[in-house]
Amino acid sequence: MKITRVEAIYLRQAEVKEQCDSGQDALIVRVETDAGITGLGEVDSAPLAAKGAIEGPFSHTAACGLAQLVVGEDPFETERLWHKMYRGNIYGGRRGAGLHAMSGIDMALWDIKGKALGLPVWKLLGGGFHRTIRCYASSLFGATPEETGELARRYRDRGFTAVKFGWDPMGRDEKTDLALVREARRGLGEEPDLLIDAGLVWDSKTALARARAFSEQRIFWLEEPLRPDDYDGYRRLAEATEVRIAAGEEESNRLSFLELMDRGRIDVVQVDLTRCGGFTEAIKIAALAYDRGLPVANHGFTTYINVAAALHWLNSIPNALICEFVAEEETNLREFVTRQKLRARDGFLDVPQAPGLGVDLDEEAVRKYRVA
Repeated sequence: MKITRVEAIYLRQAEVKEQCDSGQDALIVRVETDAGITGLGEVDSAPLAAKGAIEGPFSHTAACGLAQLVVGEDPFETERLWHKMYRGNIYGGRRGAGLHAMSGIDMALWDIKGKALGLPVWKLLGGGFHRTIRCYASSLFGATPEETGELARRYRDRGFTAVKFGWDPMGRDEKTDLALVREARRGLGEEPDLLIDAGLVWDSKTALARARAFSEQRIFWLEEPLRPDDYDGYRRLAEATEVRIAAGEEESNRLSFLELMDRGRIDVVQVDLTRCGGFTEAIKIAALAYDRGLPVANHGFTTYINVAAALHWLNSIPNALICEFVAEEETNLREFVTRQKLRARDGFLDVPQAPGLGVDLDEEAVRKYRVA
């Protein structure tokens, strides 16, 4: 079997709001083969930058479009192709959009392998730890603390046992911060777990003060309170509070995750399959975390391709903690991109059992939302 084509498909809603919501558009990667088997992947990044990294021309041997590096190759050779892509675009691909673009191709290659062998990706990865995986409903904060409380009640009533709220208006002032978390807890009630994503808004001393205040509402974790490169700040924060500190969605590959784990001393390692280098790299990151006694969770706020990939990965490692399941009500592009619509039942997601990723594009939606 040989790869014949790599296509990066940019989908976008008619209206994209100025908010931290990566579910308003999507970059889907489709890899075709001469055997008629097609694989799907996804990239959550600056979408057109990643598209350029995939479809761009050859410049020189350290700056080549990723598609050119894999066309004509055997899709089963995922480890070798990962290194070929990394080396062939090392000027632009060691971190950031270039590495993110690799993630989508790698994911699609694993999808092809699973379809060719008639096996789900998690089985190819040697997994089988779970039949279902606990998830949390992931949402932006409401515009006010009171709206946040109402959202929390709705997610609780849908059966979620854990809910996360994040980003704006968190970080405007102390009063708002405390009220957001207080109302979220009030809306959830006593039993469900409450997770808070600060959205990179504080320095380490402010973050410590917030963590101590939020602990009164028994939060499950405090996510990304600091700038992603502030590893020393993360260490000071993690060592000074009993609240779990979670981070990792901004990291690109295992080397940057090592900085976050060993220097930043975080408690929960968050890995986005569409950014970290795909399955090939995510398995290695999880192993490094396991060696350090750290649990991992996925990051994903985009389509069900990302969610499905996360479920395969989490089912393939011994230190999976929980699965992020985007539930943002104001954005619904994810409901159209794939024919399969993933649903949580009583706070759990079923591990996919179909060959490959177990999701297929809705071609009508692709035609409707495609802009590049």
